[in-house]
Amino acid sequence: MKLGEIAEKLGCQLEGDASVDIKGVAGIEEAQAGELTFFTNRKYRPALETTRASAILVARDEGPLRVAALRSANPYLDFARAIEMFHPAPHYAPGVHPTAVVAKSANIGAGAHIGPYCYVDEDVEIGRGAVLHSFVSIYHGARIGDDFFAHAHACVREHCRIGNRVLLQNGVVVGSDGFGFARQENGHWYKMRQAGITVIADDVEIQAHSAVDRATVGETRIGRGTKIDNLVQVGHGCDVGEDTLLCGHTGLAGSTRVGNRCILAGRVGTAGHLTIGDGAILTAQSGVPNDVPAGAMYSGYPAMDSLAWRKSVAVFNRLPELQKELRELRAEVARLRGASA
Repeated sequence: MKLGEIAEKLGCQLEGDASVDIKGVAGIEEAQAGELTFFTNRKYRPALETTRASAILVARDEGPLRVAALRSANPYLDFARAIEMFHPAPHYAPGVHPTAVVAKSANIGAGAHIGPYCYVDEDVEIGRGAVLHSFVSIYHGARIGDDFFAHAHACVREHCRIGNRVLLQNGVVVGSDGFGFARQENGHWYKMRQAGITVIADDVEIQAHSAVDRATVGETRIGRGTKIDNLVQVGHGCDVGEDTLLCGHTGLAGSTRVGNRCILAGRVGTAGHLTIGDGAILTAQSGVPNDVPAGAMYSGYPAMDSLAWRKSVAVFNRLPELQKELRELRAEVARLRGASA
């Protein structure tokens, strides 16, 4: 594909030879001649001088480059679009594989692909253009919208509701039982029936081996456009807003409320029955025992304002030195008291 054609499709300003052949995309350090790369992270600035790429997607205000440039208002987004030009999504032909089991009462929309060893239970509704890759299980009474895609071993449990254009990566479980048990007089645990459901809104992606539990009663909800990373646990009765990111190994205890456009970085953990306000950011490994205000950036455990946490960590790192100074001061005070006695 010619570089000029790529620039036109992306709506970027081209600086350089429009006739250059571009055969693929790659990271700035790995790219070779004939490939397009991008630059957004200042950490990789030295690579601008050494990259072998034939062209680079950069911000509009980036300085002169020694190779062809595609100037963009959002280089990372445009690089994502460029990847699709060279790596289109695979096509799955409509039809039901002979090994799949689809209940007679299931209502499957036009153009669906039901792969090997899938199971679709009674009274299920799935919209147009769905792809169930292989070994996917859809339990009784589930309701799923158009353009649903479930990779191998994904599971949607009974009566859960899923919107349009939802993507489940391998091993995702939507609507597994919430972790609810009541202690009996003899000390044994009595399982509380998880009678609620899980609701996933439009344009949500849930990545590999994550679980969104059903509510004990009522609903667990994931808002439109939210993205959930690998190995994330969303407990029963949680409500996650729109366009929020839950990064890998994050865990939400039951009845956590997370607002819109929040970012919970890797291994964030929350106590139950708390609220995280719109636009809040929780940095990696934060432990959240209390509510977080809208727009705040919190870090650490117990999670606090990130600036306060950084100051606290700076003090913590100096504790051995401070302890030595304290001992010396105590010894000096004791000496002065003895001399004055």
